[in-house]
Amino acid sequence: MAYRGHFSRGFMTEEEKANQPKVTGALLKRVFSYLKPYSGKLVLVLLCIAAASFCSLLPSILTGKIIDEGLTQRNLSALVKYIVLSLAVTLGANLIGVVESYINTWIAQHITYDMRNQMYGHLQKMSQRFSTTSRQGDVITRMTSDIDGVQQVITNTFTSILSNVITLIIAMVAMFRKNWVLALIGMVIVPLFTIPTRRAGRTRWKFANESQACNDEINGILNETLSVSCQLLSKLFGREQYEYRRYEEANSRMIRLNIREGMAGRWFRVILSTFTSIGPMLIYLVGGILMIRYNQDLTIGDITVLVALLGRMYMPVNSLLNIQVDWMRAMALFSRIFDYFDIPVEIDNAPDAVIPDRVEGNVVFDHVCFGYEKDRPVLKDVSFELKAGHSIAIVGPSGSGKSTIINLIPRLYDVDEGCVTFDGIDVRKLDLGFLRAQVGVVSQETYLFNGTIRDNLLYAKADASEAEMEAALKKANIWDFVQNQPEGLDAMVGNRGLKLSGGEKQRLSIARVLLKDPTIFIFDEATSALDSISEQRIQEAIDPIIRSHTSILIAHRLSTILAADEILVVKDGRIVERGTHQALVNQGGVYSELYETQFSKALQPKEDGVSALEEYIWGQQPGDEPA
Repeated sequence: MAYRGHFSRGFMTEEEKANQPKVTGALLKRVFSYLKPYSGKLVLVLLCIAAASFCSLLPSILTGKIIDEGLTQRNLSALVKYIVLSLAVTLGANLIGVVESYINTWIAQHITYDMRNQMYGHLQKMSQRFSTTSRQGDVITRMTSDIDGVQQVITNTFTSILSNVITLIIAMVAMFRKNWVLALIGMVIVPLFTIPTRRAGRTRWKFANESQACNDEINGILNETLSVSCQLLSKLFGREQYEYRRYEEANSRMIRLNIREGMAGRWFRVILSTFTSIGPMLIYLVGGILMIRYNQDLTIGDITVLVALLGRMYMPVNSLLNIQVDWMRAMALFSRIFDYFDIPVEIDNAPDAVIPDRVEGNVVFDHVCFGYEKDRPVLKDVSFELKAGHSIAIVGPSGSGKSTIINLIPRLYDVDEGCVTFDGIDVRKLDLGFLRAQVGVVSQETYLFNGTIRDNLLYAKADASEAEMEAALKKANIWDFVQNQPEGLDAMVGNRGLKLSGGEKQRLSIARVLLKDPTIFIFDEATSALDSISEQRIQEAIDPIIRSHTSILIAHRLSTILAADEILVVKDGRIVERGTHQALVNQGGVYSELYETQFSKALQPKEDGVSALEEYIWGQQPGDEPA
């Protein structure tokens, strides 16, 4: 639930009570550390609140002068003087309030600006483990609703507490200076405010909870049914009317709950209005008795001032009844934000991070063990060497750890045991920016930004020239497609590249990696889940890269595997076999089984009597017959 919805309710839910933070000195110190850079402006806000509170009470005090010296004594000049003075201080209070509001809003906006930047920078440093285990909705809530709630706390809660306390103190002092007996009589009614406030709070909170649950249901329906995929599905299955009725029913429940909540508030205001009338009536009654029976030194103006001041006390008292709840919610909000700030940065530069003068591209896995969770290893004692200019194909059953191996090279995760070295240096000792600049990954799940082809290419190299982009697109076998677009490089690719086919997205992804010009190319199932024509065009783009660059291939296509200098077979997190295609087939092990189930179709003769494997081998070795 968004933080805004928590304010101005008289008590906490059971869940909030159970999860309310322990307010410690350390927590308060951390909260106020965000206010410290703006301490000068905060003092100014405090002075403005005090001045505005004082000025806003002066008209109530001047009312007594207007009555006693102006109306009762029929003194026109005094009447005009006090009326003008009352209007002047009212205007002054409003102007001071505008200044206070501006400064307060300025401080709140800058604090949320600081916190958003700090949060975004911190989240950018999080490892891939955080991205894969955290719920995206929670992360977005921290960045939006929770930090927006900080602004609400500063502009409303903190200043409301200060303003109400100052107003209450000034009003009480003024009342007691006028007449301590009537002041006490008027304040007898104040404790009774807690009764309707608490009861109405419970009722409204009950309806608000039900309304929020209904609102969540409506949002869920909207998020689900208005998505591109569900819109297509509902049309194909003719379920538009069903989805409409589902939304209409939820919307109807929301309206009924909102009406009941609104009426609960109406009865609360009736009761509260009755209580607010009792205090003034008591002052009029006791004040009248003192004036008429006991000839006390009281005037009609004094009694009027006391009644006016009492009325000004009621609003601060009612607001301060909710201070504890608002305060605890504010602390809970800061605690939620600090929980994210306190998540340790798992992958970070070493203090003495190294940037080598010379880059070759030799990668060594030395007895590497790794698991995404403790006590559940994914890789077990993995060792191999990839020499610069060579290529390795990694094959194995689904879930065997193939993608995990390549994730360790650019330090998306760190090993639990052993080490991964790049040109003889442990990757954990290399500068992180340098290391990741040397690795280019083309994955099965291609991600394109909702922009132009040019935008997506420039993400790899911001200062790339037109000629460089054209060369990369030609190597990726997609230049013809770009040329045929009316806008060329400025053609929009759509959200996540939805305007492109799977093959076009993949080839554009390859072009982006080529533009980056890394030392090592990694292809992680780059041609899977594509039709044969798209797969062939992508393969035509990949083959020259494999032959000319240091490469790691995770593939299901036999020709891609055969292009590698060595094949590693992974099963249950271990390298169980390694060698050339023919040697591994002859072993009759895991690779032979994979070959029979997945790759053997490449050996089936085509119409010309030549198998795909023979065609591939002859294409690589002109004039030579396959063994």
